[in-house]
Amino acid sequence: MGSCSTWTWQELLVLLSSMWLWVGSAQPTPLGPTHTPGPQLKFRLAGYPRKHNEGRVEVFYNDEWGTICDDDFTLANAHVLCRHLGFVAATGWAHSAKYGKGVGRIWLDNVNCAGGEKSIGDCKHRGWGNSDCSHEEDAGVICKDERIPGFKDSNVIETEQSHVEEVRLRPVVSGARRQLPVTEGIVEVRHKDGWAQICDEGWDSQNSRVICGMMGFPAEKKVNRNFYKLFTERQQLNYRLHSVSCTGTEVHLSMCAFEFYQGNTSAACGAGMPAVVSCVPGPLFATGNAHKKKQRQQQQGQPRIRLKGGAKVGEGRVEVLKSSEWGTICDDRWNLLSASVVCRELGFGSAKEALTGARMGQGMGPIHMNEVQCLGTEKSLWSCPFKNITQEDCKHTEDAAIRCNIPYMGYENLIRLSGGRSRFEGRVEVAVGAGDGDQLRWGLVCGEGWGTLEAMVACRQLGLGFANHGLQETWYWDASNVTEMVLSGVKCAGHEMSLSHCQHHGTSLNCRNTGTRFAAGVICSETASDLLLHAPLVQETAYIEDRPLHMLYCAAEENCLSSSARLANWPYGHRRLLRFSSQIHNNGRADFRPKAGRHSWVWHECHRHYHSMDIFTHYDILTPNGTKVAEGHKASFCLEDTECEE
Repeated sequence: MGSCSTWTWQELLVLLSSMWLWVGSAQPTPLGPTHTPGPQLKFRLAGYPRKHNEGRVEVFYNDEWGTICDDDFTLANAHVLCRHLGFVAATGWAHSAKYGKGVGRIWLDNVNCAGGEKSIGDCKHRGWGNSDCSHEEDAGVICKDERIPGFKDSNVIETEQSHVEEVRLRPVVSGARRQLPVTEGIVEVRHKDGWAQICDEGWDSQNSRVICGMMGFPAEKKVNRNFYKLFTERQQLNYRLHSVSCTGTEVHLSMCAFEFYQGNTSAACGAGMPAVVSCVPGPLFATGNAHKKKQRQQQQGQPRIRLKGGAKVGEGRVEVLKSSEWGTICDDRWNLLSASVVCRELGFGSAKEALTGARMGQGMGPIHMNEVQCLGTEKSLWSCPFKNITQEDCKHTEDAAIRCNIPYMGYENLIRLSGGRSRFEGRVEVAVGAGDGDQLRWGLVCGEGWGTLEAMVACRQLGLGFANHGLQETWYWDASNVTEMVLSGVKCAGHEMSLSHCQHHGTSLNCRNTGTRFAAGVICSETASDLLLHAPLVQETAYIEDRPLHMLYCAAEENCLSSSARLANWPYGHRRLLRFSSQIHNNGRADFRPKAGRHSWVWHECHRHYHSMDIFTHYDILTPNGTKVAEGHKASFCLEDTECEE
């Protein structure tokens, strides 16, 4: 197959632009309004191209959106504005309408903040609406990508608020203490240095639903109050909240109505007892073998909704199946209520964040839904009101994503890395013997057969994101006193939450090389590229060509022909080639870069270009029963935005 010679520069540019565009143009819709202490002021970021934490600043004043002029603009102004927008600080600002010209009023000019002001209105300025600027001078800000805890807006919505931040379920049933996840127990809220209870007078299933959602569970169930009443009568209690009243759609207890106990609480909650909740775990977290559960789930018919592009369980770009084609959701009006419906539908709890602006990477294919407006009570996203999409409305730079609350499983306590240069890399050490009363024993994993899928699971279990590499030898990371191999034959499918869920040899260790240098290692990364071949284009453009061998020297020099070409009678005769165009999209959250540095790229005289990798894509031709009849591959050209030397 002569796939090398079928790439035209236009196609290459499409591929390159798809790899670079994501970085430059992750462009959400203008953010929804953000309330500030002043009753009439709201703020949003707008413009193009931009990321979610930068843009032209727009202010809503006197019932009208307008911009801010860049005259005398400083970083201190940007700090105040970024805090209005829910970010902790600014890292920069932009002048001369870098993010495009706004429309309407220019509300502020010659703004001069010290940096500590609560509101932009408290800074010195010429007065609202008094400006000598044009929209060519619209100011923009670049905010630090870190949210103020508890800040709510339509772009990223965090849910902890200062007065009730941490909530936990304390199990009391014997034997239940050891087993994770904890699905039933007394609801407790963090108070000063300890934990306090909630009085259950007036407590109902909607309150329980909110607590279960926070704990990572999709639903609640009835609980035996009498058992707990007996148990709590013998205990010293410290009540903090009472009269809790949730509607059931809140994503955090702090968003419900409730009252605090004041003063001495020894006589509090006379007729009641501590609130107790029992939750139903989703299929992934039901106790028992998670691997078998997953298989059972898959046999029950194909789901119509899935998450893609997330490093952790319960996060990702939302994709829906419509007329047998997977597509994405546009982020217009995307909020926590809709995100929670998706989370619960997938077997997780309520939503922790509703993400806009393709924060989890851009999808491919159609955009199936826009302006989704769930009430929060729906069983499925398909039951929510939404608009069908027209091409002009949305682009994949506006793909909606979510982060869900998931149950605490403690998997990250059973794995660690040693010897790496940063916390993201190292030799894998796992804890075994976590039976009742057993002391945990740390050991190594046999490197035989260890690859990317196993590394993906290890990085996920560690909470370190995606796998960059799975390494079968780690002699250069010899820094730990752990020397015993305890796990071998690890074979993962890639979706597991813990290495213990993958197939392995169990207690009967079977490893050819048990020396520490042959222990498995990983290099993890918070973001990763995700390359997808645009398959329809291959089908549409493929054709067969008979080409004389003397015209294929270049393809041979670049090692692009099928391996059988070496046996041909050069330069006589011909070869039959399947030729096609290909386009590869980067759907991930990081640039794709060749592993080899630029200094080691290979110059190919024939086509006069560099190859940054030996092989970028493999193409095999199979018969319908799966027998390989021919193969070819694509080597990559210069993929970085540099001038290739002649």
